[in-house]
Amino acid sequence: MIKVPDASAALAYLSAHTEDHLRQLDEFLRIESVSADPGRAGEVRRAAEWLGAELSRIGFENATVHDTSSHPIVTADWLHAGRAAPTVLMYGHYDVQPADPLDEWVRPPFEPRYEDGRIYARGSGDDKGQLFTHLKAAEAWLSTSGALPVNVKVMFEGDEEIGSAPMADFMRRHRDLLAADLMVVSDSTLFDDDETPQITYSMRGMAYFEVHVSGPSRDLHSGHYGGAVANPANVLAGMLAGLKDDRGRITIPGFYDRVRELTDAERAAHAGLEVDEEALREEVGVPALDDGEQGYSVFERRSVRPTLDVNGIWGGYSGAGAKTIIPARASAKLSVRLVPDQDFREIGRMVVEHLQRIAPATVRVEAKLLHAGAPALTPVDHPAVGVAAQALEAAFGKPPVLSRGGGSIPMLADAEEILGIKSVLVGFAAANGNFHSPNEWIPVTNVTRGMQTIVHLWKGLAEAGAEELRGA
Repeated sequence: MIKVPDASAALAYLSAHTEDHLRQLDEFLRIESVSADPGRAGEVRRAAEWLGAELSRIGFENATVHDTSSHPIVTADWLHAGRAAPTVLMYGHYDVQPADPLDEWVRPPFEPRYEDGRIYARGSGDDKGQLFTHLKAAEAWLSTSGALPVNVKVMFEGDEEIGSAPMADFMRRHRDLLAADLMVVSDSTLFDDDETPQITYSMRGMAYFEVHVSGPSRDLHSGHYGGAVANPANVLAGMLAGLKDDRGRITIPGFYDRVRELTDAERAAHAGLEVDEEALREEVGVPALDDGEQGYSVFERRSVRPTLDVNGIWGGYSGAGAKTIIPARASAKLSVRLVPDQDFREIGRMVVEHLQRIAPATVRVEAKLLHAGAPALTPVDHPAVGVAAQALEAAFGKPPVLSRGGGSIPMLADAEEILGIKSVLVGFAAANGNFHSPNEWIPVTNVTRGMQTIVHLWKGLAEAGAEELRGA
């Protein structure tokens, strides 16, 4: 084991500067870096430039804001820990979701609010607050020891919330700049509201589609034409309903052919990870939970099984009162979450071809894949997983659970394919922190313990050494 500096000074630094760090986080959260909104492109760039300046101030070198086909990517490095120490690529995203509907926020979404030990703001949990923990961990090491225990490279993107389109090309063009032994990501959550930490060793992939059904050349009087002209809204509703059977299984031929079954090690890791179904029902405010795919638990349906969901549907008249028409067109957006070893390209073709195949001859159907990303998986016996578990336990006072994540981080699989590195996800956001919804929040203690976790993690990775990680 490599001898590395004790972490106590860095941890003491974090404790002594908590208030300063929270004020700095507030400054970061106030930047309205909504990547989906073209009108806020300047704010997205301002967030990137804020990060570049902060990285340089902390002591990182070569901080650069790279232009891309979309929003900027920020890189920096500190590479003085020596050849025996591993090189860690630190990833996060500084873009955030739109804040709509604004009238459901207790306070404006980009004005941080502290209440009941929580920080409420757009991006507090996804992902600015989590990204920030890595910055402060680095600051703590550099301010007390003058060095980091590992070599660190930084890659922060501004397109994660809209599909990470520039990332794969950027990684291909900058392989040397980004070469590392491991990628560390904090863009996930604790396991529950009792501050049980979690290592997410897999994220689902995703394919996102839009489908348009068109019929008559104009809206028609439903009394004059009903029963003779197919209603595109009716047709679309029937097509979408038929994408699942009465057992919750997706009906697209071949959809499940490549789904990888759980290993014995994964089943052991999941043992006891039951979901409190009544608490979940109350949390999301539904009268009852969906049965979902039969034969699988709620936990499995939310993490290790593929899913299909309609994300939006529109067409016809939706104003006040009545307007009896057969609408000329109807549309929907839908997404599928994918698991190892499903290929998003193959699934994309399957879904589009299936929608066109099941469409009746009475309408015209256009289906297209908007964006997609592959699933990612790090084996639970990877040495970095054990180091991360020790770091989380040191900070949170209890061992983490190992779990697959239900969401998607498109660039994880790209990093493995292009850079040849696995990722370990140590998340600090609240399990029900209203991500993508009004009043997003993260506990203050999760932010501070997140910083402590990263301090411990870098020390543990240094002690493990580069060779152990490279041989994994």
